[in-house]
Amino acid sequence: MTSRLPVPLPETHSTWQAELHLGFARSGERTVLRENRHRGPLRVQKALYPEGDAVCQTIVLHPPSGIAGGDQLSIRADVGAVAHAQLTTPGAGKWYRSGGVEASQRVEFTVGAGATLEWLPQETIVFDGARARMETRVDLAADSRFIGWDILCLGRVASGERFRQGHFLPFYRVHRSNAPIWIERGGFSGNDPMLDSPAGWAGRTVCGTLLCSFPELPQQATALLVALRAIAPADAALHGITALPGLLVARYLGDNSEAARLWLAELWKILRPACCQRPAVIPRIWNT
Repeated sequence: MTSRLPVPLPETHSTWQAELHLGFARSGERTVLRENRHRGPLRVQKALYPEGDAVCQTIVLHPPSGIAGGDQLSIRADVGAVAHAQLTTPGAGKWYRSGGVEASQRVEFTVGAGATLEWLPQETIVFDGARARMETRVDLAADSRFIGWDILCLGRVASGERFRQGHFLPFYRVHRSNAPIWIERGGFSGNDPMLDSPAGWAGRTVCGTLLCSFPELPQQATALLVALRAIAPADAALHGITALPGLLVARYLGDNSEAARLWLAELWKILRPACCQRPAVIPRIWNT
């Protein structure tokens, strides 16, 4: 089902209020996009099957290409029992400079019994002067599977821009069987001392995080850590990989978003067969 969500009245034209609700279900051997509802400039045009029927790939589109002050985006996806969904984006997300009003994005995923979700967006660039709040919540069933990453770039480094003004408030949490296995809340302002502190960003401008959780992880963690730690970012940035109870975490801290994404993708190639029980197939949109 593809439809528009109701638009509350009066509608605000100076900012974007956008919602996207997706529902995936298993039908025989095929994962289908059962629900595709939207309001405002958030879209999924069609379901894609680059690996055959089992995996439904969708590309989340935000036509304005950037989030400005006052914009509010909401993305929700429910992956039904035994279904396998892969979500990605066609390019970098951008948070523009704000005149004072905060913008926000909320992402909510529910992954049902025996289901698999891959959330692999391209990088997020936070412009100097942006005022942004970004929250992601993942709710996993006892035996569901999840791989997700996030790449955050402070300022447009290629243009010589640093994050000197504004603020950015990220909040990421993962629950399994209603119990938290990962909670990370951050908050920093332009020129915050933590951006230069060794206990914070250490003067770097790009931070990448990969999270992976699946039922067999405790038995496979030791071997996976050996394989993953043998791979280093091409730019020799700070990085680390840790296995926590029920969750594997990889971190990048450097100055090159492309190097961060390529390193996380190399880790994903190793993790995907273990987590998703499928070989890694690079989404074609990453090469366009």
